[in-house]
Amino acid sequence: MPEAALAIDGGQTGIRAQVRTMDGTERAGLPIQEFRGILTDRPLAPQIADVVGRARAATGLDFATVSAGLSGLTDGEALAPALLAATTGFGVSTVHLVHDSVSSYLGALGNARGAVIAAGTGAVTLAVGATEVVRIDGWGYIMGDAGSGYWLGREAFVAVMRAFDGRGPATALTEVMLADFPDLAQAYVDLQRDPDRIRRTASYAAHVARLADTDEVARGICDAAAAELALAVATGLRRVGEDQSDSPAACFLGGVLRGERVRSQLTARLAALWPHLEVREPLATSLDGAALLPGLDPDSALAHQVLTARR
Repeated sequence: MPEAALAIDGGQTGIRAQVRTMDGTERAGLPIQEFRGILTDRPLAPQIADVVGRARAATGLDFATVSAGLSGLTDGEALAPALLAATTGFGVSTVHLVHDSVSSYLGALGNARGAVIAAGTGAVTLAVGATEVVRIDGWGYIMGDAGSGYWLGREAFVAVMRAFDGRGPATALTEVMLADFPDLAQAYVDLQRDPDRIRRTASYAAHVARLADTDEVARGICDAAAAELALAVATGLRRVGEDQSDSPAACFLGGVLRGERVRSQLTARLAALWPHLEVREPLATSLDGAALLPGLDPDSALAHQVLTARR
């Protein structure tokens, strides 16, 4: 079989994989493949090995190199050799792995100094200075992900139940929730029993964004999310050695930041905190960023974030 490289973007909502040439460019005629999202409460190596195997079966290609940006990368340096072992027989000789915040950064800003904030189901910010790299949040729905889709959805549920009890103001979010949970007193039990409760909760972020112009409660949730995300960016930039006289770049990624209220409030808050910050549109995707891992300058700050294993 001819050799190729496989780039993987592994998120909680879904995994995307694309066959690339050995220099990281897109291989003509082979579309992006999509798979079920990462289950962060289970070992990662078998999940990613399954993606590699299925991509190999679909394309008939051996992948000499696998490079991936992964959500929930908690196995440390053990994960790269574990994935290499799990892909024995697939032709894989080299594995490059990073947290998906790093692949998102590479895709969005390349090697520029600055911060990339990704707010989808979860939320994480990566700040890169001249020599330092700092990750802010991305600690999952139980401990963190402030300002994420899950966070917005949970805040919507909290607001509805406070209104239901009489502890909080009435909100149009109640009608939205009633469409899914006709018996609000039973809603918490139904949600806890749902194995898809994380994605289901995060799906309410779109309703919060939609109602922000007309509902004070929804607007307040959006503004609180923007405050959390702005704090993450400012903290990250400070920790990598930037100061308010510098002009770092920033990039916003993820469905939450396509919402007008959250994005506009985040932009305004960052302008107040960091007057010379340059907000840019992303150069490419996190999948493109994963494909860049094999060719990273070994002396760059981001190169030190890569976990590599070779056969």
